[in-house]
Amino acid sequence: MGLPKRFYKDVATVTDGEGGWRVTLDGKTMRTPAKGDFIVPAKPLADAIAEEWRAQGEHIQPESMPLTKLVNSAVDGARGREDLVLEDILGHAASDLLFYRADAPDGLVSRQTQYWDPVLAWARQDLCAPFVLGEGVMAIDQPPASLERLRAHVTDLDAFGLTALHVMTTLSGSALLALAVALGRLTPEQAWKAAHVDEDWQIGQWGEDAEAQARRERRWRDFAAAARMLKLLKD
Repeated sequence: MGLPKRFYKDVATVTDGEGGWRVTLDGKTMRTPAKGDFIVPAKPLADAIAEEWRAQGEHIQPESMPLTKLVNSAVDGARGREDLVLEDILGHAASDLLFYRADAPDGLVSRQTQYWDPVLAWARQDLCAPFVLGEGVMAIDQPPASLERLRAHVTDLDAFGLTALHVMTTLSGSALLALAVALGRLTPEQAWKAAHVDEDWQIGQWGEDAEAQARRERRWRDFAAAARMLKLLKD
């Protein structure tokens, strides 16, 4: 099935009169796939989405519009279900990537320490949330108080912010890395590199195939877009 043809000429952003912003195509308000109101709470985000639509050529390329995809997910999937999204993020935090360490080889152990320990120190010192580390894949029970302190830093996020944080968490395998980006402790690039310490070690030993590289690039695009949406919501 081919890509849909571009069916509009003009793209604009307009206020909904209640503090939200709409994107219009030839004066017609956009809707989500589930026919929801495509309204965002920040003008910078609306403007960035409008640019995604202006940049389309003869055919619409959905993969080139990650912000549009995120807003669709927020409106159709997260709105009205914010508590469930929040609990899923905290569920990831309870078994965060950063807690599970290799015992060998020394090079991998050193890289995990280099990239992960500063984030855990930040969580302990700035968020008052210490965590327990372990080797291997056996489940580790984390202090409930630490998980509750993480909750306190995300509980005020709306459906849009939670969607972005959830995407970053699932793509990286780490709620702590996602939160570090959201709170300005790490750049998206730094968090992404930290999330791939193990994978990069394996690539250094065995090489990387083209399919795996393309998949990682797609995932990075979505991770970066989610981080950008969080920033645009604050601007």
